[in-house]
Amino acid sequence: MRIFYHYTMISKARIKQIHGLERKKNRQAEGLFVAEGPKLVGELLTTMSAQYIAATEEWLQAHADQLRGTPYDCINETELQRASLQQHPQDVIALFPIPHDVADLDVVAQNELTLALDGIQDPGNIGTIVRLADWFGIRHLFCSTDCVDIFNPKAVQATMGALARVSVHYINLANALRKTEVPIYGTFLDGEDIYRQTLSSNGIIVMGNEGNGISQEISDLVTHRLYIPPYPADSQTVESLNVAIATAIVCSEFRRVKG
Repeated sequence: MRIFYHYTMISKARIKQIHGLERKKNRQAEGLFVAEGPKLVGELLTTMSAQYIAATEEWLQAHADQLRGTPYDCINETELQRASLQQHPQDVIALFPIPHDVADLDVVAQNELTLALDGIQDPGNIGTIVRLADWFGIRHLFCSTDCVDIFNPKAVQATMGALARVSVHYINLANALRKTEVPIYGTFLDGEDIYRQTLSSNGIIVMGNEGNGISQEISDLVTHRLYIPPYPADSQTVESLNVAIATAIVCSEFRRVKG
């Protein structure tokens, strides 16, 4: 049965709320984050309930079964542009509660492969790494407390919906690594060629800050230092790889070797 949605103007207060969620302090105070676009919002709705949705009638018609009683505004393209944080918004804006999943790094790493991020600052990088974790079947991502907030709107957009399946935890990373006896891998320019190493099916892969790499405190705790060699090995190349690209290469090699 077709449901008819009647156009409503989005309130100034709601627009102010959406735009305010660009700031971390507001996200923390309200316990909400913003997601935009049909792909991202559709993915998140498979595992989360939205607190509010503003969308075109066409989107609402197509997703009527996912609304689950969620408060919504049926808006036109002009209203969408006013409310959106994106330069070119598409169809839907949603507010979701920030998850508060709790996991123990050591317990997770004893049974499966997991990622730990040390001081990642770029929202695009952290969002892409969450997306990579989803692709390679890594269900938990542990971040040092100085990492950029994964619920930053730019980071959320970069996940492309992977937040529906990957749990992100902010912890005292150094303390957590000191308590574990599982293999701890990290990438370094003076490490051992990753393609010649014996890699485990469980453990922790640490990826470091975009400019400085893995911090000295965390570096001292890494038990297996890896290096991604250029090709040919003696060629003159750029100084280093983007952290998200390096993460993709490392995760791919772990999965290739261990399946």
